[in-house]
Formats: sequence, C-alpha cells, structure tokens
Amino acid sequence: MRFDVLTIFPEMFAPILGESIIGRAQQKGIIEINTIDIRDFTKNKHRKVDDYPYGGGSGLVMMAQPIYDAYMSILNSVDTKPWVIYMSPQGNTFNQKAAERLKMHNHIVILCGHYEGVDERVLEEIVDEEISIGDFVVTGGEVPAMLLIDCVSRLIPGVLSGESSYVNESHYNGILEYPQYTRPYEFNGRKVPEILLSGHHANIEKWRYQQSLKRTYEKRPDLFEKLELSDSDKALLEEALREESK
Repeated sequence: MRFDVLTIFPEMFAPILGESIIGRAQQKGIIEINTIDIRDFTKNKHRKVDDYPYGGGSGLVMMAQPIYDAYMSILNSVDTKPWVIYMSPQGNTFNQKAAERLKMHNHIVILCGHYEGVDERVLEEIVDEEISIGDFVVTGGEVPAMLLIDCVSRLIPGVLSGESSYVNESHYNGILEYPQYTRPYEFNGRKVPEILLSGHHANIEKWRYQQSLKRTYEKRPDLFEKLELSDSDKALLEEALREESK
C-alpha cells in the first residue's frame, strides 16, 4: 500500500513512521510512505505557500496553486487516481471502521493543512474525503496524518504477525480489549488472575470476552449502548459485575 503526504513539514514523518512496526513494514516493501514538500512547487523565490484571506480576518491561508501542482506531480506518475484525504477538523471523525474502509485503497494521498486552512478551490478540485481525528484543533495536519497512516497500515496483511494481533484489540469489534498481564506473577501485592494460569483455553477466552464487555460497560458507556448483546452476553456481564462487587 502506498501513502503520499502533501505537507510543508516533510521532515516530521520519518522519525515517527520510520520506527517500530511501521518502519519494518516499509523496509519489507509492504507499505510505502512518501512525503512531498508543497514548498517545492511554489512559483516565488521565497517558497511562499500562504497568503492573507480574501474578505479579511486573522491568520493566513494556504494557496491553491502549490498544493495542486504537488498533487499533480503524483497523479502524473501513476496510472490510477489515488484516494485523496484532507485532514480537517470539519471532516468525519476517524475510527476503526474508517480504517477498515481505507485499507481497501492501494494508494492514498493525504493533504496536511496549516495556518487558517486551505483555499477551498483546491479542496473542491482534488479532495475525495475530509477526515478529523476528534473534536479539537491542532497546529497542522501532520500528526493526524501520522495517526491515520499508522492505524490503517496495521491492517495491511504482513504488517503485523497475524490477524489475531489486531482483531482482539480495543474498538476492532466495537468493545474494549481485555486486561493484559505478564511476569512477575505478583506485583505490589496484586496477582495475575488464576484463570490465566489454568491452561484451559476455552475458559480463558470466555473470561477475556467477559472482561471486554465489563470494561466497555464501565469505561465507554457510549460504545456499550451501541452493542446488540445476546442473552448469554448479558449473563456474562452480570456475572462479572457481581464478582467485582464482592
């Protein structure tokens, strides 16, 4: 899978996405991440990419021409049009379902805005979708773009060791992940639950699912309300809550 990022801060990406799982996936050729410096496509000697907004107001707006030409440099080098995303607080909120949808694209271009935003005309010209990472505002689109690339990349076959590495994680199936433990067996008087030492895999899986339901109920009632629980799921949750109250 290929990601191309249109940005005025290309140097931000390699220190983050060049490490760990995503870095190894690039080394193996499973994913490709390119950064395109929008400043390289300006038509003035000062590499200026912004100007004052028409109609007045504070701040500066990124100009259409450098962004459009940067995008066209990508489009002219490929046979198929990529899917273009603009990281914007006005977009649909990014979540795991969106990541599942985006992994179906072979080539994604991400536009990172800055300052007071981007000239609307270039958004109308090239952007297929606007995506937000939450109801708040950050300095630019670079950090949100990195989050999106990381999340989508983990779903690409071969990036993780196997599907089981992510199917049990929080949000994948609409519920939160169960608690995890490692050595030592006892830490500050707190012991690992005995069920995890039993070696009975069916009981362990049942306990983990039960704990996932309980955690979602307690920590994210907004997610829990969306679940369609069977009678057995409800019984598991009630059992877990009774055990906690003892």
